[in-house]
Amino acid sequence: MAANSTPAKAAAKKSTGTKRKPAKKTATKRRSRATGKKLVIVESPSKAKTIEKYLGRSYKVVASLGHIRDLPKSKMGVDVDNDYEPHYISIRGKGDVIKGLRKEAKKAKAVYLASDPDREGEAIAWHLSYLLGLDPKDKNRVVFNEITKDTVKNAFKEPRSIDMDLVDAQQARRILDRLVGYSISPLLWKKVKKGLSAGRVQSIALDLIIKRENEIKAFEPQEYWTIESEFQKGRSKFMASFYGTKGKKQPLDNNEAVQKVLAQLDRNGDFDVTKVVKKERKRFPAPPFTTSTMQQDANRKLNFRTRKTMMAAQQLYEGINVGKDGNVGLITYMRTDSTRISSIAKHEASQFLHKEYGAEYAATKPVKGKLPEGAQDAHEAIRPSSVFRTPASIKDYLTKDQFRLYQLIWSRFVASQMTPEVLDTMAVTIDQNDVQFRANGSKTKFAGFTKIYDKTEKNNVLPDLSEGDVLKLSKTDPQQHFTQPPARYSEANLIKALEENGVGRPSTYAPTLDTIQRRYYVKLEARRFVPTELGEIVNDIIQEYFPDVVNVGFTANLEEKLDATEEGQEDWVKVVDSFYQPFSKEVEKAEAGMEKIQIKDELAGFNCEICGAPMVIKMGRYGKFYACSRFPDCRNTKPIVKEIGVVCPQCKKGQVIERKSKKNRVFYGCSRFPDCDFVSWDQPIGRDCPKDGHFLVEKKVKGGKQVLCPNGDYKENVQK
Repeated sequence: MAANSTPAKAAAKKSTGTKRKPAKKTATKRRSRATGKKLVIVESPSKAKTIEKYLGRSYKVVASLGHIRDLPKSKMGVDVDNDYEPHYISIRGKGDVIKGLRKEAKKAKAVYLASDPDREGEAIAWHLSYLLGLDPKDKNRVVFNEITKDTVKNAFKEPRSIDMDLVDAQQARRILDRLVGYSISPLLWKKVKKGLSAGRVQSIALDLIIKRENEIKAFEPQEYWTIESEFQKGRSKFMASFYGTKGKKQPLDNNEAVQKVLAQLDRNGDFDVTKVVKKERKRFPAPPFTTSTMQQDANRKLNFRTRKTMMAAQQLYEGINVGKDGNVGLITYMRTDSTRISSIAKHEASQFLHKEYGAEYAATKPVKGKLPEGAQDAHEAIRPSSVFRTPASIKDYLTKDQFRLYQLIWSRFVASQMTPEVLDTMAVTIDQNDVQFRANGSKTKFAGFTKIYDKTEKNNVLPDLSEGDVLKLSKTDPQQHFTQPPARYSEANLIKALEENGVGRPSTYAPTLDTIQRRYYVKLEARRFVPTELGEIVNDIIQEYFPDVVNVGFTANLEEKLDATEEGQEDWVKVVDSFYQPFSKEVEKAEAGMEKIQIKDELAGFNCEICGAPMVIKMGRYGKFYACSRFPDCRNTKPIVKEIGVVCPQCKKGQVIERKSKKNRVFYGCSRFPDCDFVSWDQPIGRDCPKDGHFLVEKKVKGGKQVLCPNGDYKENVQK
């Protein structure tokens, strides 16, 4: 500052009168140079806040608020006759953001593009460079896998140019999705119903759900029986199951077969222990989370929807204020298909385990996960940015959802660096008159990783048995069973199926599941996907006219080509062209041959109270509803409600009906609303509490249901 001020002072002394204006300009330029900062552009304000704290005064960090350029919504935006050249436009509503970014870039000493470290982030950086007039070849791209002080500072020491292979891979995906969506969707609008859509990954997800539903419908249950028996040695009792006769496994298809086995037994006689096999078994921990396994575990263990999981993970990655440390990114980047862990993170985990649990719990060679087909291993697995930042130590700074997800990620990572659980197992064969029973027991010898994670396997401890021991039969319990159909897909199972088939990538699962539900192609019942009539109609059309779109093998192969584009091994134009040429012929064929499908309105069985015309059941965006058959002349509509057979406990006149909130959550209200404002999240059962007279409700609890009084401590278990 002192050196720069000397010429300015000299200029001021020499200038008189009106000649002072140039001196002012010189001073303005001097101040601009002195205060000009290096500009860093990221996607979100919370990420900007965290990074600016680490970089210090000489940097200014601003947010682009996600993508700023995209293909237009009103048209295809892809020139198929000119190497599939995309026509990008500034996203509507982002004008002020772009104007602000240009203003900041103009006065900055340097501009760095620090969007997320993946294809999507690389594309955002490329679009920013275009709008701000930056050269993509300049070294202005900064990437980091975690938002911590050392990682961010080190990243700014080694900026690179924009990776055009990553940009091309993202651009190819975007163009392919646009070609599919904007070719099939108008056909669905014209031939079926307005508002419908189709896409590469969403069509396969829908097809998987419908195929599973068809398997369930076609399933024919098969009868089978088991014989569970309780044996006794001294005072110790344990359970064993019928295995077979004469050393061979024997299925029990009916009661006749069961009675034949029981007839061979002398229930009051001795049973001999003919074989005892004792082993030591090790159970190894799972590797750290990838995006897919995190979504699956969060769905199974926390009951998180996929979108909710990704939202909470994004917040944890971008930075949370944790008190004296200020804003800090708590986890590494959450879009990854790799289980790799850096050597620094492994060393830190080892230090933590030695200190907190002892050397016997720290693995010398931690478990390595197998990369799924097509995985790029570009990033580390999802892990805490510091293992010493335990969930308990930061619980007060996190929301409930953030804490639960962080605890899951932290525990899974720490467990992956721990030694296996060691179990003593025992397999026992019990024999009488050539009839064999078998019992398996296990007992934890060393807890290993289960000290902090995955304590799901319960011990089944058998008494100390040896070959030649004599046992008594306490009781026997033959039970009839029937084989069960395959279960419908949950969010976790569907993500797993998509990943196993090589369809979609970490960033696509959440929007895919969201889209098929918003379009009402599927609905969730008891956390499982059920296809709707509309979903089946759309799937039939795509199956008939666009078989490649729902061909898992074809789509997986396309995904591999797109991944190869990312590695610079494939030309994106050729990849798109190899798909579009046969696809465009299918579109032409469909336009000519597809007949208009009418979704017929079903009669509701009562008349419109406004005009007297018959009411019908119509299909809407959120399901079925009652509407007047004279629509649009009469616009009377009514929701379809489900009565539960209970009189309203408040007004004693209306019926309690099942309703759904805006977030699709079931609740119960009075049919006389708004005259009666009774509402309950839990289902009333039509009885009053014997203690205080309040109506009783049935509530879902872990392991079943319970009848309870909302006002007191009265409870009764519901029999299954």
